[in-house]
Amino acid sequence: MTRRVLPYRAPTEDVVSAETWRLVVEDGEVPLPEAMPDWDYQLDLPLRRTVRVDLERARLQSGLPDDAPLVLSAVWTATGSNLSGPAQQIPMPAHATGMAEFDFRLRGADLGGLLLLDTALLLAERRVDARPSTPRRAGSVLWSDRQTLRLQGDAPQFPMAVIDFARTSFPDDAAWHLQISGSLDSATMGSLLLLVNERNSTTANAFQKASKPGPVDRVVLSAVYADAARIMVEHALNQDDFTEDTDFPEGSLGATLLNLVEQLFPGQSITDIRLRRQQSPALFASDLQAAVKIFEV
Repeated sequence: MTRRVLPYRAPTEDVVSAETWRLVVEDGEVPLPEAMPDWDYQLDLPLRRTVRVDLERARLQSGLPDDAPLVLSAVWTATGSNLSGPAQQIPMPAHATGMAEFDFRLRGADLGGLLLLDTALLLAERRVDARPSTPRRAGSVLWSDRQTLRLQGDAPQFPMAVIDFARTSFPDDAAWHLQISGSLDSATMGSLLLLVNERNSTTANAFQKASKPGPVDRVVLSAVYADAARIMVEHALNQDDFTEDTDFPEGSLGATLLNLVEQLFPGQSITDIRLRRQQSPALFASDLQAAVKIFEV
């Protein structure tokens, strides 16, 4: 991990000894993997981590007084849902060695995409009499690290969240909505979000059972995938800079859309596809329906 250059004195990395994050499972605990291919939004993540801090050295090397209040903080960010928040904060004692036992649960409905777990040793309170070269603002970072987890198992293979549409601007009775934001150069995981209306029990249940769907669930999922593909393709074709010759960054929305169009319409140029949609939208809709193989369950 590359150490950040801070505008104030900070301790060396070895003042903190941090164990890896652990995932709590039925049989105990396992080290947090790099990816969870079977994850879905119904699966919460119970997480634990032990962190030990040489507080005397941490304060001394930072130019802080012996009684400067410090806190260890864990913060999570999910690129799929565009949500983030504090997971847990643990005040550090005044004596020489401090140990923090993080233990919390993240709701699966809040997650998706890439989960970032940031742990930091922070100055807890502002110091009005601090020298310019030492930390003085509350929240000043003395040490930090980040561990990531790719949540790959969400059924549509892009981020999703289950919400109550009555609390949004979407129609109360709509079953789902695919949200696309950002430019074609934006990261895919931050640009796509499938929202499922929790009030539509048939659709919500289908995604809950996505790993082992029943006959009705398969039909519902097929309809959602087909509709999501249609929206993504139409969004792409509406962008003037969406062409085969555009060099989209890896992992970008443009690269994802280009790959989708090439899979659905192999051997056809984007110019021809765009023209066909403009001249015969009804026939194009049928072409797209055939390409996604709707209801082939």
